[in-house]
Amino acid sequence: MSRNVGVIGLGAMGLGVARSLLRAGFRVHACDLRSEVLQAFADEGGVACATPAELGAQCEVVVTLVVNAAQTEAVLFGEQGAVAAMKPGGVVIASATVAPDFAIELGKRVEAAGLQMLDAPVSGGAARAASGEMTMMTSGPAAAYAACEDVLAAMAGKVYRLGAAHGAGSKVKIINQLLAGVHIAVAAEAMALGLREGVDPDALYEVITHSAGNSWMFENRVPHILAGDYTPLSAVDIFVKDLGLVLDTARRSKFPLPLSAAAHQMFMMASTAGHGGEDDSAVIKIFPGIDVPAAK
Repeated sequence: MSRNVGVIGLGAMGLGVARSLLRAGFRVHACDLRSEVLQAFADEGGVACATPAELGAQCEVVVTLVVNAAQTEAVLFGEQGAVAAMKPGGVVIASATVAPDFAIELGKRVEAAGLQMLDAPVSGGAARAASGEMTMMTSGPAAAYAACEDVLAAMAGKVYRLGAAHGAGSKVKIINQLLAGVHIAVAAEAMALGLREGVDPDALYEVITHSAGNSWMFENRVPHILAGDYTPLSAVDIFVKDLGLVLDTARRSKFPLPLSAAAHQMFMMASTAGHGGEDDSAVIKIFPGIDVPAAK
């Protein structure tokens, strides 16, 4: 393949996606604020771009894997944004977790610029992004899919097509984040109770992961607690944002979400206590008198 594909944002997910595309044979251009990460990717065979505009001018398909709506706005429509530099007919795959209303308006603006867009948030974590096996929750017109099917196939193990209207992908993603955030919060609560009651934490983890109380998040995040390693793969502040989006969406239709609200408050407490940049499992640190293990 010789198609030029751009990835804006080389975080935990974006770097994995960029490497998966490179492995699939695409000529992968990348842009990130961290020059050392960008240079490391260039050393692997990628093309480093100083700005989103430089990247957009060279790429038929641009994937945005930034943190939020504000960053999406900046990299696509800012002073050095990619959209103005892309050739007509190009495709933007917008993969940040954002409010559905933002995704709808973003689609209109991208199309008004003569481009196509897929509302395409992702899930699965850094490991699945790196192996090209993550899940994508996508929506958009058929022509946009047709123009980037090979790119989607290289990025993900499952690409769910949720309709022609932008916003549908983002609606499903925030529901996924509702569950993910609540599951992390309740996993922390369960482990905190176990520690308070003097249960051996490693034994507790072993039992729960082979019992009905298990969840993917419990199984994935509790080892961070057991190791005392809160290096962020997904940070506390990510769930302050994402559960905030969940609650904002529900508030507009006056729909009650009591568990989401409680989990959001837990992440807010952790962030306020200074743990916002730590791994989301650090939400366990809000519980008083809990002896959280030090890093081993």
